[in-house]
Amino acid sequence: MPDKVTFEYAIIRFVPRVEREEFFNVGVILFSKRKKFLAVKFHVDHHKLKAFPDALDLETVNAYLQAWDSIAKGDSTSGKIGEFEMSDRFRWLAASRSTVIQSSKTHSGLTDNPEETLQCIFEQQVLHP
Repeated sequence: MPDKVTFEYAIIRFVPRVEREEFFNVGVILFSKRKKFLAVKFHVDHHKLKAFPDALDLETVNAYLQAWDSIAKGDSTSGKIGEFEMSDRFRWLAASRSTVIQSSKTHSGLTDNPEETLQCIFEQQVLHP
C-alpha cells in the first residue's frame, strides 16, 4: 500500500453579494507539498446562479474561476502570483477575502492520490452537496 501524505484543501464559494454572506460551493483547491500537487476543480451550477437575482453572469464567474485555475497551475498568464512557489500560490488562493469568489477555511487530511482525493471532495462538496 502506498504511503499516505498530508494534503490541505479549501472549498471555493461564489458569494453574489458579499454583504449578505450568502454563497454556494463552486469548486475545490487541493494542495499536497510532498506530492508537489496543486489543483483547482470547479463547476458553476447555472440554476443556482440564477437563484440570485443580482448575480454575475455565468461567463464572468467562470472567467474568475479560470484565473484561479491558472494561478494554481503557475501559468505565465496569471501574473506575478503565478510565479510564486506552489505552497505560496495555495496560501494566496485560500486566503480570506471579501470578494464574490472566496474560499473556506483550509482543512487537512491524508491521501496517496491527490487527484482522486480532489475529485472525491469536488463531488461531495460541489456536485452533490
